Amino acid sequence: MSAINIRNCNICPRKCGADRTSGKLGFCKTDGKPHIAEICVHKGEEPVLGGPNGVVNVFFSSCNLRCAFCQNFRISQMPPEKQEISSYEKAVTRIAEFLCQGINTVGFVSPSHQVFQMITIIDLLRKRGYNPTIIYNTNAYDNVETIRALEGYVDIYLPDYKYAINSKAVEYSDAPGYREVAMAAIAEMFHQKGSKLQLNDDGIAESGLIIRHLVLPNNVENSIKALEDIAFDISPRVHLSLMAQYFPEYKALNMADINRTITETEYQTVCDKAMELGLDRGWQQQLSSNENYRPDFQKDGNPFENN
Repeated sequence: MSAINIRNCNICPRKCGADRTSGKLGFCKTDGKPHIAEICVHKGEEPVLGGPNGVVNVFFSSCNLRCAFCQNFRISQMPPEKQEISSYEKAVTRIAEFLCQGINTVGFVSPSHQVFQMITIIDLLRKRGYNPTIIYNTNAYDNVETIRALEGYVDIYLPDYKYAINSKAVEYSDAPGYREVAMAAIAEMFHQKGSKLQLNDDGIAESGLIIRHLVLPNNVENSIKALEDIAFDISPRVHLSLMAQYFPEYKALNMADINRTITETEYQTVCDKAMELGLDRGWQQQLSSNENYRPDFQKDGNPFENN
């Protein structure tokens, strides 16, 4: 963990230098304690992740991006309306309760700004005798040095490569230099895992790399460039999850170019490009998926129930 410094915070590309151990907040608005909005079972977009039992997802509060369209904006962009889990003991005990039910995959969602906390949780789980498959579910705005430090902790990298056009990254997510930062991080993930997705006898992933890309309305060019980056600079043999589930939320409702769902033509154009580039390993979604995966972090219980 030598590359992970929260006294002069360098964990994410912001490198804001906050001494988070003293209670000071970094760009991400979190200090050195764990800040967890929800721990719940989620049956997500890729069927190999967790299989029919799903994944124990740990949803960290806040984020190192400021996405105008974030579907989790109530926990990533605002103070959570429900009480956070801010104790390692409570977090590990809650995760262990699900693991005892036969679920053997734990996903850390939006972990880029709480990598220190994530590693601490994994260490505590191991001390209790648990060794689940660990997913690093990230926006890909990660430092290469941080990703290197995760070797031996993370089994499956699940980055969402959002932007191949930096001006879009700044406009929608306040993320300067996103393309170069994300591609370097994903290249390191690929270095660690390669293109092979290792499955167990039940068809559940135990190790590997899956790159997600969310298609945005009026942004087919960005998606095509993103696919070209993946195919040419990473590998056409990686597993790709092309997501059609975009729906306008948060600030996107007032942004003319992204205040609607995507069209069939937009999504099909991107899917066709993926096939042309040889990116034929992975998953595509139904257009109607924008009616699913709409979490409600305001309600008690699992925010994905009925999704």
